[in-house]
Amino acid sequence: MLPIDLDTIVGIATPPGIGGVGIIRISGEASQLIAKQILKKPCLIPNQAVYTDFLSENHEVLDSGIAIFFKSPNSFTGEDVVELQAHGGPIILDILLRRVINLGSRIAEPGEFSRRAFLSNKIDLVQAESIISLIHAQTEQAAMAAVKSLQGEFSKQINLLLQDLITIRMHIEAIIDFPEDDLDALSINNIQSKIIILKKNIKTVLQQARQGGLLVRGIKAVILGKPNVGKSSLLNLLSEEERAIVTNIPGTTRDVVFNKISIDGLLIEFADTAGIRETEDLVEKLGIQRAIKEAAIADLIILMIDAKEFIATNNISIKHFLPETVNEDLFINKKIILLINKIDLNDINPEIIIKDNLTIVFGSVKSNLGINLLKQQIKKSIGFDDSQAVFTAKTRHIQALEKVHSNVRCAEQIFSASCKTWDFLAEELRLAQECLSQITGVFTNEDLLSKIFSEFCIGK
Repeated sequence: MLPIDLDTIVGIATPPGIGGVGIIRISGEASQLIAKQILKKPCLIPNQAVYTDFLSENHEVLDSGIAIFFKSPNSFTGEDVVELQAHGGPIILDILLRRVINLGSRIAEPGEFSRRAFLSNKIDLVQAESIISLIHAQTEQAAMAAVKSLQGEFSKQINLLLQDLITIRMHIEAIIDFPEDDLDALSINNIQSKIIILKKNIKTVLQQARQGGLLVRGIKAVILGKPNVGKSSLLNLLSEEERAIVTNIPGTTRDVVFNKISIDGLLIEFADTAGIRETEDLVEKLGIQRAIKEAAIADLIILMIDAKEFIATNNISIKHFLPETVNEDLFINKKIILLINKIDLNDINPEIIIKDNLTIVFGSVKSNLGINLLKQQIKKSIGFDDSQAVFTAKTRHIQALEKVHSNVRCAEQIFSASCKTWDFLAEELRLAQECLSQITGVFTNEDLLSKIFSEFCIGK
């Protein structure tokens, strides 16, 4: 057995369950020595696959498969890495895992392979986080955006902002350190223009990050309305399958029916809900309560209204189309689309109109009229632009960029003041640089690293 203090780690890198191939990953100083005691063909050449038997302590054959050795620093973690590709049964993988552990390694913590790659400067923090985004991507667009982040596209944008910010800070610090040197108007205008350009570029990257954030997390949309306005039919149409029961009987939907649907890469979890009305039916009441609860936590509410009822009133107030028992506070600060359904029965053309700051889409679920307009408006209301080339971004990235934008905006205001306070200006720029550095991990802390990598699986 090898000394434990070599701190070599091991983990199963393939998902739990049964598959054709299962991979055990070993990383650390002792990985090659451990592998040599397991492999029948112990001669490992870097980056070359070897087909061999995997042996027990008594030299019995446990399995046959492929071994690959990656020599430091040319590996994912930057350390010596050996991957054993065995048959993908959980029993044989567990036997091999215990064999590796008995030879002096330990089970890797969640995300420890990626963490070692980060600490070895093989990847930065943004690239490390993009791995988990790529693994969990649920649309093709989300996967491609994660690949862009993994390849360093997001990090490149952040580093360009950092370079410009550092250049401005150098000028400001020089002014503070050498106050006796008078600045001419040209120099002052040059610094000011650099700050303005920096603020504009930060805003651009922030917008791209928000797009990437939508790809990662998706949104939650709730379909709300009175009974028989077509809520379940809308869910079925968007899902392209019969997800919800549709009948002419009011109150058919008693519970919330969920389905995740991709609209041009934007993942949306739609919730079909019970029809909102006054009722004495206990089960239906519970369904309505759940509908209101889902609407309260949704990113978007699609309020469906029968075109006949819409025509009969000149009132487009949301509250007008729901019972008095529904609290109006539910709709405060909510993104809402009014879908006027069944226009095919009321001689109305499909269109979108904006009236009193309320978006109204006219369509027919049954005849599939205006549904593309609805999809466009869903993306627009949530701020999603699928034409932009984006990278994936986490909430912490977006929050950091928002803080950076705020700092630089304050710096611009201080610079524009008649009496410039250079120390305050320098502090705003320092805080902005610190926030930017936290995104890629140039400046970070142990708690943040632990939180980020804890989201990973063991073998990653």
